[in-house]
Amino acid sequence: MNSCTHDIPGNLQPDLKLIASNFVSPVTLQESPDGTGRLFVVDQIGKIWIIQDGNTLPQPFLDISSKLVSLTPDYDERGLLGLAFHPDFANNGRFYLFYTAPPPPGGPTTDAGNTGLPMTWDNTTTISEFIVSASNPNLADIFYERKILQVSHPQANHNGGTLAFGEDGYLYISIGDGGNKNDIGPGHVDDWYDFNAGGNGQDINANLLGNVLRIDVNTTSEQGNYGIPNDNPFVSQEGRDEIWAYGFRNPYRFSFDMGGSHRMYLGDAGQNRYEEVDLVTRGGNYGWNVKEGTECFNAANELGEVANCPAVDVYGNQLLDPVIQANNAENPEGGHFVVIIGGYVYRGLSIPGLHGKYIFGNATASETDPSGEVYVSQPQAGSGLWNYSKLSFSSFPDNIGHVLKGFGQDRHGEVYVLGSVNLGPTGNTGKVFKIVMNNGNH
Repeated sequence: MNSCTHDIPGNLQPDLKLIASNFVSPVTLQESPDGTGRLFVVDQIGKIWIIQDGNTLPQPFLDISSKLVSLTPDYDERGLLGLAFHPDFANNGRFYLFYTAPPPPGGPTTDAGNTGLPMTWDNTTTISEFIVSASNPNLADIFYERKILQVSHPQANHNGGTLAFGEDGYLYISIGDGGNKNDIGPGHVDDWYDFNAGGNGQDINANLLGNVLRIDVNTTSEQGNYGIPNDNPFVSQEGRDEIWAYGFRNPYRFSFDMGGSHRMYLGDAGQNRYEEVDLVTRGGNYGWNVKEGTECFNAANELGEVANCPAVDVYGNQLLDPVIQANNAENPEGGHFVVIIGGYVYRGLSIPGLHGKYIFGNATASETDPSGEVYVSQPQAGSGLWNYSKLSFSSFPDNIGHVLKGFGQDRHGEVYVLGSVNLGPTGNTGKVFKIVMNNGNH
């Protein structure tokens, strides 16, 4: 890192520096924890690329496109979605991927309405362990895969998709509510809240959908190729042992703060009224589909308001409100967020004015034009919603000119912005930018 960053005034406008291009649909970026400084870019179509010394290596680190369910070019929430390096990656070469494999046989129902045809599963949420090639650190071993966890997924959307190791050494996983809308339809079980049909988000027994999970990849158990941490909230009581928190719709992106108390920040994509960011804590219930954001939700009329709903679930847990709430573009009261993209707390040195602030985004302000936006919020103590403001970059004063697909963070705490011109996984307009200070030296 250039030492000049210490002398940059915090009130200068940041900019986006192009780091790499020619990806299809880059969704996340991680730096390997081995001191090499390599950045690993996850492309939704099933490839992982390495950026080393400012250059993208010509051969992908790994290509698992043949393992994926077939993707729809115009728009798709499936694919290769998450990457996490084992904390001891420098020694064991192990890393973990979140991808959507083809569906298993059968489905959540034997009859889909009056057609007489079965409702089949759409895909299989798959968490797998891979290892680095013994002969080349820039290639993965193409012959090794150990499936850690698989969950049948009823619809194509709301897959979640983040993997991250906490300071405790355990692997955290975000999985959406199963898809469709309103958390209803085949594969969405009945929950305790009779007012709204469906309810994978509020169910903690029937499946692992609509949750953040926490597992131990270093052991095995009766559940399979992973162990259960003893202090998971539902161990030895009602609820699936893997669950860390629940009540989510589509928790596409979460991250742990590198500094402070290492809190988990999670962006949960809303229905039609509100997008939200949650501070996720052990055993927390984040409301879906009883609530959307801070307000009560009506599954029969997603745009309508409901005056009252429970503040506590049937298990005695309070429904927790988000810390950031943004109006969706379809909100009758106005708004322009299409879908929220969770990001990172900035812990770098390049832009002192952003230190300790949470950076997140809006995938696009328009469903017809690529107009992703980056926002920043100062975390606050106590209850209540946090204020946020849009980051204006020197080269992109209004929006980033791309659909925002995700963020990344390196080991120095610097933050990266990933996007493409296309909404879906097609073309080669995918780019990786780094948030920098616009002083001409970076």
